[in-house]
Amino acid sequence: METTDTGRIEAFSDGVFAIAITLLVLEIRIPQAHGAAELWRALGEQWPSYFAYVVSFLVIGVVWVNHHTLFGYLARIDRTLMFVNLLLLMLISALPFPTALVAQNLRNGSAANVAAAVYGGVMVGQAVVFGVFWNYATRTGHCFDERVDVAAARAGRWRFELGLAVYPLTVGLAFLSAPAALAVHGLLALYYAFNQVRVPMLDR
Repeated sequence: METTDTGRIEAFSDGVFAIAITLLVLEIRIPQAHGAAELWRALGEQWPSYFAYVVSFLVIGVVWVNHHTLFGYLARIDRTLMFVNLLLLMLISALPFPTALVAQNLRNGSAANVAAAVYGGVMVGQAVVFGVFWNYATRTGHCFDERVDVAAARAGRWRFELGLAVYPLTVGLAFLSAPAALAVHGLLALYYAFNQVRVPMLDR
């Protein structure tokens, strides 16, 4: 099976993550106001943009950290993993769009529900693709560094895949409460911040 080292893939991926996370802040508009009181009020009225920004920054940041961790276990990468990684990057780079959609519609009644559902849909896709990446990598372990405990990596997949059961629920929750759905995405990001892809290394 043809494989290559991971350097170029990591560099390209880091560039996509950096651009996506930077684009998030462009949704926060500079308010037009005359006087301090009006400016404070205008800044406060933009709370949906701040909320969406913080959640999406957490999401992309944590995905980047876990992506970096996973690549730390890989000594090489094959063509299949390259394409799965490319699909993951497509979804990461798309996240600024549903973030802006939620920020602009979070106070707009039923439109907020639709916006949050779209956000959830993108997150479901991202979770599925990341899960495919980790499952493929651990299935045979042929791309892992020789020091990685492949059996332990397979056994620990449930920690990583827990989100696959929760992310689809956020789409349904979006039609009950858009802010609550967005908050759950933030909590899931915090869950994944606790290194759910940790794998023991063998002494060799």
